[in-house]
Amino acid sequence: MRVRRCRHVVAAAAVVLSVVVTGCQKGGAADGAGAVPGAVATAGAEPAGDPTGSVEPTQEPTPLRPVVKPRPKAPSAYPEPPKQPAPGKTATGCVTEPPVPEDYDPDEFALYRIEELPAATGKVNLVVQHGAWGCGEPDTDGAPFVGSGEESRWALDQAAYVTATNPVVESTENQRIGVQELIDWVNAHPDSGLVFRYQVGDDGAIHRLDQVFMP
Repeated sequence: MRVRRCRHVVAAAAVVLSVVVTGCQKGGAADGAGAVPGAVATAGAEPAGDPTGSVEPTQEPTPLRPVVKPRPKAPSAYPEPPKQPAPGKTATGCVTEPPVPEDYDPDEFALYRIEELPAATGKVNLVVQHGAWGCGEPDTDGAPFVGSGEESRWALDQAAYVTATNPVVESTENQRIGVQELIDWVNAHPDSGLVFRYQVGDDGAIHRLDQVFMP
């Protein structure tokens, strides 16, 4: 009977020791001391902060350049004087005395005569005088063309485009005529001084001639 009781005592002690060991493995201590409720350990996790409190230096921002606005230009205390018309010429462009070359209308002249040239040239000479438009009088129909300087000669192509008005043709609007028709009229009315606008071609001769109507 004693032998059996000893066996029961040894078995019970083994069971108690097993419970104690199991509790230590699960809680880390038999009585649970040192365990922190809710704390979970993560393998390999970085610490939450730098224990030394040091901060890595960051790159300083590039300083902004100041914007310099140009200063407004102050108005001149001495404004430019208005341009004066050439001597003998009014602000409206007409002349009150014989014009000088600076006053001439560059594309107009007064036609006085026509000189024949050899037919082989295909041209004739116009005897002309440059000038400018006068101011005219209040009671007149229009301003006169005032010639000045010496007469000059300009070649006119026999195939030029020519238009004429009164008195060459009976019309106040330009009508196209032939060069020979113009020659015939000018020869019958020399020194008439009809005013024409002209255009020069690449060969230096006049290739277009348009009479300016003068009432």
